[in-house]
Amino acid sequence: MPGRNTLIVVALLVLLTLLGLAWQGGTFAPSDPGADTVGNSPPRPAREVSDSEQYHAVLLMYHRFGEDRYPATSIRLEQFEAHIDYLEANNFNVLPLPEIIDRFERGEALPPRTVGITVDDAYRSALTEARPRLAAANMPWTLFVTTDQPDQRLGDFMSWDDIRELDADPLVTIGHHSGTHHHMPDHDSATNRHDTARANERFEAELGYVPDLFAFPFGEYSDAVLEVIREFDFRAAFGQHSGVAHIDEERFELPRFAMNENWGRMDRFEERIHTKPLAVSDISPSDSLVVRNNPPRLAFTLADGDVHPNQVGCFPSGGIGARIERDGRRLTVIPEAPFAPGRARINCTAPFGDGTFRWFGRQFVVREPARDGHVPHSDPGAGVPAEP
Repeated sequence: MPGRNTLIVVALLVLLTLLGLAWQGGTFAPSDPGADTVGNSPPRPAREVSDSEQYHAVLLMYHRFGEDRYPATSIRLEQFEAHIDYLEANNFNVLPLPEIIDRFERGEALPPRTVGITVDDAYRSALTEARPRLAAANMPWTLFVTTDQPDQRLGDFMSWDDIRELDADPLVTIGHHSGTHHHMPDHDSATNRHDTARANERFEAELGYVPDLFAFPFGEYSDAVLEVIREFDFRAAFGQHSGVAHIDEERFELPRFAMNENWGRMDRFEERIHTKPLAVSDISPSDSLVVRNNPPRLAFTLADGDVHPNQVGCFPSGGIGARIERDGRRLTVIPEAPFAPGRARINCTAPFGDGTFRWFGRQFVVREPARDGHVPHSDPGAGVPAEP
C-alpha cells in the first residue's frame, strides 16, 4: 500500500493536470476586448447575481439615435430598443448618474446590476428618438451639453428651448461638456480655463445653474486638463475609455462604454453590461497625454486580491501586440509598436468566474511634437474612440 507522502504527491499531480486543462480550455483565459464576435446570436438570459449590493456601475455612452448616415456615432433604433428591452427584462437598475455619484461619495452600496445611461453632444435625435423610448421604460439619463452647439443653432443639435424642456423632465440630468468641444489636451490651461468659465456663464444664463458633472470632449484629458477641471465645482468627470466605474476609482477619470452601430450589437452589449471592475492602483504614467515615449509603458498594481496576476490579459488598440511583465502584483504592459497619433487605448481584462470579465481601460492621447517642440492640433475625428 503506498505511503501517505506518495498519495499526497499523486493528488498534487492530478490537481496540477486539471488546472492546466482548465487554462487551455479558456476557464482562466483573459478576454480580448478588441476581438470581434462572430455572428449575431440571440440575447442570452442575464447571469444570476447573488450579491444584494455592489460598489460599481456600468455607464453607457451614446451620441446619435437612428441617424444611420453616421454609424460611428449613431446607434440604430432597433438596437437601442433591444438595449432597453434587455435592461428591463433582466432586472437591471438604471439609476440617475447623480445618484450613482452620491453613493460613491458617501461610500454607500448600489443595488445589483446598476447601470447609468449618458448621451453626449445634444443631437436632436436624443430628444426626438431616445427620450420617448427611455421615458416609456421610466429610465433616467444624463445629457452632456456643449454650449456653443445650441448657441450656433446648428440643425443637427438641440436649441436652448429643447434643452430647457429636457431640464424640466425629472428623468433627465443636464451635464457639462465644455464650451467649444475642442481637444482639451491640445490647448494650454488658460484656454481651457476660459472655455470652461465661458460655458459656465452660458449655462447660468440659459438654465439658471451650472451642471456639476463634466464629460471631456472626445474623452480626452491630460494631467494639465484635470488640474483645470478640478478648479471648478464639478463633482465628477467622465471619459470615453472602456471600463466599469467603481467606488474606489479616481472620480474625475470615470470610464464609460461607448455604444454605436457596431459596438451596440447585442453580443457586445451583453458582454459589457455584465462586466465587473478590475480594480487597480498606482497607475503609471499618470498623464494620458503621450508626446514622447511612444508607446507608453502602462504599469499598475492589482488592487483586487481575488485576481491572480497571471489571469490578466492586456490588449492595445490598433491590433498592436503587447507583453506583460509581472513583479508580484505589479504589472507593466509594454506595447510592441508605437501608437499612431490620435486616441489610443490599452484594455486589460481578467475572468470573473461566471462567464463575465473584470475590465480596466486606459485611454491615451497621442500627439507628435512639432519641430519647435509644440504639440500640433489634431483632426477632431468622429467623437468616439476607434476601438472599444
